[in-house]
Amino acid sequence: MARVQLKDISKSYENGSYAVKDINFEVEDKEFVVLVGPSGCGKSTILRMIAGLEEISSGELFIEDKKVNEISPKDRNIAMVFQNYALYPHMTVYENMAFGLKLRKFSKEETKKRVTEAAKILELEPYLQRKPKALSGGQRQRVAVGRAIVRKPKVFLFDEPLSNLDAKMRVQMRTEISRLHKQLEATMIYVTHDQTEAMTMGNKIVVLKDGIINQISTPLDLYNFPANKFVAGFIGSPAMNFLRGKIVEDNGLKFRSEKSTLSIGIPANQIKKLNTYLNKDVYLGIRPEDIYDETNYQQISAYEELKVELDLVEPMGNEIYLYFLIEGVQFIGRIPARVIPKQGSTKNLFFDVSKVHFFDDKTEAAIR
Repeated sequence: MARVQLKDISKSYENGSYAVKDINFEVEDKEFVVLVGPSGCGKSTILRMIAGLEEISSGELFIEDKKVNEISPKDRNIAMVFQNYALYPHMTVYENMAFGLKLRKFSKEETKKRVTEAAKILELEPYLQRKPKALSGGQRQRVAVGRAIVRKPKVFLFDEPLSNLDAKMRVQMRTEISRLHKQLEATMIYVTHDQTEAMTMGNKIVVLKDGIINQISTPLDLYNFPANKFVAGFIGSPAMNFLRGKIVEDNGLKFRSEKSTLSIGIPANQIKKLNTYLNKDVYLGIRPEDIYDETNYQQISAYEELKVELDLVEPMGNEIYLYFLIEGVQFIGRIPARVIPKQGSTKNLFFDVSKVHFFDDKTEAAIR
């Protein structure tokens, strides 16, 4: 089985700083795992340590239940696809894809067979005699993936492979890589800073910040049950809105913002856990899609109404983003595109009380 295990993996430097610290997770055979987080969070460092391109300072790395800390990259039976394609400009597509096999002394017949198979899967057959400069960005990325496929590795590693592509091509390649995963039934580990890529591609997502894992879960669980304020704000687009306030007793348990602009009744299913936070500071979080306007608020069972002044209105086609301030904090609402309100106008908005999240003021952990 092509299982990958990281046990207490850390990467440190001579000055005592850490790139990543105490990394623990498993990638099961045939699983597609995505490492996601902001730039500098350590996700590419983890990928490079799995590949053997970066030395592990402490901890143990296993591939197929075999410890590989001291095993060279070429003997780990992995293939890596880089952000910048790393193609040889003087070689044709065929030669680029065949190059790794040539170094490993594969016969011409076997090399041709593998390159032809990979080219068919990736729809590169018409381009085998072209050189990289004659290809589009998406085609070059497919060649880089093809070069990995021909080796038939146990594990595929992708280091932000779509970052250099335009928006439309990124969506197309995202689909192609997901399809490829199902077709090859291979173990894949994919690094990105784009949470949309992570949510749409991964069976399991590892969310990193400052070299530390914040949460490991499925896409839906990350969205619905974020472990802390960082994960809640990072997963979802546009990002979750946050407002600081207190839990107070006022004809029932309520969240009241610092300047009392917003007061939200605590849902029945959250009263028990928030009783211990009575008169304590917390953060309230609500996603833009859980804020409604007059046209559709009737579909939610419990809501709090707030009159706001719209700073900015962004029509997005099938929906509209509304920007407004609550106590100086920028909020975003996401409503259906029925009637476009005017910038600067006032509007009644309705918060879906059943969808609010609460986070500890000091630890920023989700209150559960």
